[in-house]
Amino acid sequence: MLNTNSEYLRPEIMDVLRAFCCEEEDFTHYFSFSRDKFFNSIEYRGEFYDYENEGVAEDELVFRRLAKRFAKLAFYNTVSKVKNIRLPWGALTGIRPTKLAYTELNDGRDFKALFGQMDVNAENISLVDKVINTQSGVSVGGQDLFISLPFCPTKCDYCSFITAPIASTRRYVDNYIDCLIKEIYAVKPFIKRLNSVYIGGGTPFVLEPEQLERVYAAVADSFESIPEYTVEAGRPDVFTQEKLKLSKRYGVTRICVNPQSFNDSTLKAIGRAHTAAQTEAAYAAAREYGFDINIDLIAGLAEESVKDFGHSLEKAVTLNPENITVHTLSLKSGAKLKENVKRLNVSGIGEMVALSRERLTEAGYAPYYLYRQKYQAGGCENVGWCKPGKACLYNIGVMEELTDNIAVGANAISKKLFGEDNRIERYATPKDIPTYINKIDKIIEERNKLFM
Repeated sequence: MLNTNSEYLRPEIMDVLRAFCCEEEDFTHYFSFSRDKFFNSIEYRGEFYDYENEGVAEDELVFRRLAKRFAKLAFYNTVSKVKNIRLPWGALTGIRPTKLAYTELNDGRDFKALFGQMDVNAENISLVDKVINTQSGVSVGGQDLFISLPFCPTKCDYCSFITAPIASTRRYVDNYIDCLIKEIYAVKPFIKRLNSVYIGGGTPFVLEPEQLERVYAAVADSFESIPEYTVEAGRPDVFTQEKLKLSKRYGVTRICVNPQSFNDSTLKAIGRAHTAAQTEAAYAAAREYGFDINIDLIAGLAEESVKDFGHSLEKAVTLNPENITVHTLSLKSGAKLKENVKRLNVSGIGEMVALSRERLTEAGYAPYYLYRQKYQAGGCENVGWCKPGKACLYNIGVMEELTDNIAVGANAISKKLFGEDNRIERYATPKDIPTYINKIDKIIEERNKLFM
């Protein structure tokens, strides 16, 4: 499929080829460099496409970065000509466009020049600019604590998380919480300045109230003050007054109500056992307790039309939550959707994303973080939108990698930042719940080594 003489380039080239849906086609790539010039020549079906780019490579790290960048751009330009296709993010393949923009700005360069060179469209360059502007008014630092509760009522078709239906995992829950609490107390000494706590999943509200309270109590016993406290309560069919009251009593400040769609036929098609009416009821119940609320939507679900997605968007805007997150459907390893679909070809996905930007801006929301994933429909992205002063600190800290992230529970990835060295070290716990429970002491020991 791909022959290349460069040891630096294969993963990045493959990302571009996959984005253009031409994995099966044959390319031959020739790479060389001379002083401050990089040469890429690509042979495809007997035709040669040659590109030359300039870039000062002061050291090996910079050289590798430029080699990858210009190879991606060469392949993007070649395949764009061959297929007559342009992607909204051009030749950029990373999941954090804003982090790349910050790197350019911190080095005294205008990120818009690089993004333009990589053929990012004007709308996305503007989006990154707006995200940076929104983040400029937010102070983020210290450490974040993520608590994983990987249990759900049922598993959705698009979901790649380790979650399994609670009916088949209920026997593990109490032992799992024992281990989780042990971890929370173990990481307490490492947290000197707590930025936020985020309890995610899964669907945390699928737990019984007494189980949820055990987790809340361990957090309360460990930390006197939590500036931002989010619970990704999740699907509306598991909301109860008792769980909301419990959350309020233990200091939770932010709740996620995640319908993904307000169309009942779509909810049924993707395997969610609730209705749009239940979403509205859960939202109203959460609102009574004064939580900041986030609503998640996914563009491109279950053959929805632009009109269908527009209906969900309008419903979310009418509810007037502090945050609305718009995801673009993506194929993820471990998801049922990926077992049945090789590529996503969602009709109207670009229009859906454009509509969300237009409507949310009109409604007074601003984009405050974004990220991308492989195999996303239309090569698009996920964007978090907020009302003024309501940006989620956790999302910014994690996505821009501005804070240490101390993560506990199964399939939790802790990250420690080493600012002076400009590097990040990670520690991941086992995905499998029984394995996590059996290895809890070793997990604590190994994480301690990272943060000591």
